[in-house]
Parts: sequence; C-alpha cells; structure tokens
Amino acid sequence: MDEQAKRILLRQFTYGLFALAAGTPDQPSAMTVNWITQASFEPPMVAVAMEVDSRTLRVTRERGLFTVSVFGEEQRELAGQLGRRSARAPDKLQGIRFIATPAGSVALADGLGYLECRVAAELPSGDHVLVLAEVVEAVVLREGQPLTMRDAGFRYFG
Repeated sequence: MDEQAKRILLRQFTYGLFALAAGTPDQPSAMTVNWITQASFEPPMVAVAMEVDSRTLRVTRERGLFTVSVFGEEQRELAGQLGRRSARAPDKLQGIRFIATPAGSVALADGLGYLECRVAAELPSGDHVLVLAEVVEAVVLREGQPLTMRDAGFRYFG
C-alpha cells in the first residue's frame, strides 16, 4: 500500500470529536473518540470504535452503558486532555466536570449535549472494537458549534 496516499486520503475523511464516558459520578472513565456514526433510525442506534485496551471500553462492558458528548468548538484542549491514555496519564480526568444521567451513567457536564447509549453488540475491529448501541436518552445542554478533527488540528489515521 502507498503509505503517503493512505495518509492523505484518511486525513480527508470528515470526523467530529466527542467525549465518550462511562461509569458512575464517583468513578467516571472518559476518552475522546472520533469514529462514530448513526447506525439506525428506529430504534435510534450509533456505532462507535473504541481502542481494545482502553479503560473506558472495560468500564462500558461492565456497565453496559455509555454517553457520547459533543465537544464545543472551543473545547480543543479538553478533547486533547481526554485523548490521552489513562495508563500514561492517570490523572487525565482532573478538573473535568461530569453529570449523572437518567439511566445511571455519566456525561461531560460542559459539552453541547449528550446521547446516553445502551450496548447492543460488539464486533472486533483490529486494534479497536466496534460497539453498536441503542440511544436511550438525548440531552441538549447548550448551543454551540461542534469541534471537528480538522478544526482541532488533530491527525489520527492508520
């Protein structure tokens, strides 16, 4: 494969940046994700890719729930903070506010809003796991424009 062509083309895919959180208000886990898409209208479902060895995937599996919060365009630093691996940055959640959700999970308190999702299925996907989940709640917290990979200047590609 032409590695340069692969980089060029994968960088042209359009991605948003989102905070995926799981756990409880006293023990949250969270990470930045960008590989997420709506998968069904009825019932409403999303599919998201999570790294196989992530702490948040482990907590998601234990609880069967997670939230996806939309970062506002001004939250580049927060997206970068949550993008660090917990193993290398065990204090990465320091200073981040979470709120309890109706179904018993946690969500980013300062995002534009969040979807609360119940895990329906998983599919191994190389160094990631593709998680299919039903959206069980949707909450708008504030108005704003979403942060994108391009706007943030992040480069994540295979």
